[in-house]
Amino acid sequence: MSDLLDRRAILLNQEAANKEDAVRQCGAALVEIGAAEPGYVSTMLDREKSISTYVGEGVAIPHGTLDGKALVKRDALAVLRFPGGVDWDGEQVTVCVAIAAAGDGHIELLSALAEILLDEDEALALRSATDADTVIRLLGKIEEGTA
Repeated sequence: MSDLLDRRAILLNQEAANKEDAVRQCGAALVEIGAAEPGYVSTMLDREKSISTYVGEGVAIPHGTLDGKALVKRDALAVLRFPGGVDWDGEQVTVCVAIAAAGDGHIELLSALAEILLDEDEALALRSATDADTVIRLLGKIEEGTA
């Protein structure tokens, strides 16, 4: 498994009080695996204030602003599942796929993730995943395409 999807950043039984709490947890997971500096979390919150990262199918893709790129040490993903759901500006989010990307890598990551989410079965499998191996299998194609 490449460094893009570190098993330690797959947290599948989280709870969040609100969208901001969920984004903070996503950022903390990226910091914990050494993918980003702690300040990156603030840029993720700034991004969310300027435009929602909700993409549909119960999934949000929190990531930092352009200014945050300087705080990224290496490209990485974090997958957090919130079984109880999180209110995301009126939408219910159960899965966040957080992105840390230094260059333009986030564009490829977003594109590959969108392909997964467009497949109803794969999107459902991601939302209902309860083990890291399932997430790794589902998102493995992202690693193959960008690593």
